[in-house]
Amino acid sequence: MNTSTSGRADKPEIPTRLLVHALVREDGTVDASDLYTVAGVLGMTDQQVRLCVKRLVTEGRFTQEGRGRKATLRAIADVTGSLAPDAAYVRHAYRQDAGLAPWDGTWHLFAFAIPESRRTARDTLRENLLHLGAAPIQSGLYVTANPVTGLVEAQARHLGVTDTLTCLTTTELRIGGITDPRDLAAALWPLQEIAARHERLAAFAESRLTRLAEGPEPSGTERLTMAVELAAQFTAAMDPDPLLPPELLPKPWPGSHARRLTADCWRRLRQTRPADHTPTLRLFALYADALPPGDSG
Repeated sequence: MNTSTSGRADKPEIPTRLLVHALVREDGTVDASDLYTVAGVLGMTDQQVRLCVKRLVTEGRFTQEGRGRKATLRAIADVTGSLAPDAAYVRHAYRQDAGLAPWDGTWHLFAFAIPESRRTARDTLRENLLHLGAAPIQSGLYVTANPVTGLVEAQARHLGVTDTLTCLTTTELRIGGITDPRDLAAALWPLQEIAARHERLAAFAESRLTRLAEGPEPSGTERLTMAVELAAQFTAAMDPDPLLPPELLPKPWPGSHARRLTADCWRRLRQTRPADHTPTLRLFALYADALPPGDSG
């Protein structure tokens, strides 16, 4: 496996497919030379890249002009979102960090009983609730501290199961003998695991900030590699995070620290434009839309 001067131990695992998606530039193309070079830095083989590109072309996600490292891939649709959380979700996280989204003390509960004959719809609704940060209390009953009722109802309508869904709110939630909101949050969500992911993100972002501050100016390949790795690490920390209100989290909470370092690192990467003025990655525009204005470069 290839190594770089920044080491491999703290680097996230990145599937080859996500690497291709991440290297889509603002003009919708992927330069195969950049793709193979960054893949090599990340420890991927040329054969892995060739097979992945072949699959993506067969699936109709990209077209290919030319062969090997001289080829150009063109995205048929914008696929960079597969490597990054939803922009509105990220903006909400930074609003929480800034104290702009205080909790009103309301718990939002969702119950449903969808028969086995509609198992696919049942599983999809359950996955949607988990994706929105809800935690299961018991079979068919989920709770979150965030006001996501509109999103849940929209999914239920899409699945045609609104008649099975019950939505309610309460400011007094008791599970067994637990009533304190912080204790409830600790019992319902795996906060230690979530915190550990943010600590890894913080360590990664801090190491890259140190590299950017100490110089020399990163090469085009190193800049691309850092951007892909940072996006993957950020997603690994944010996707499983229910974004509980700060009032429910332990103090200090590593999530806000990790997100601040990520924003700082992303700003520095945006400022180190390649000397050859090649098109910017769509990922930069994606995160510029999501991060706080002062940190987006």
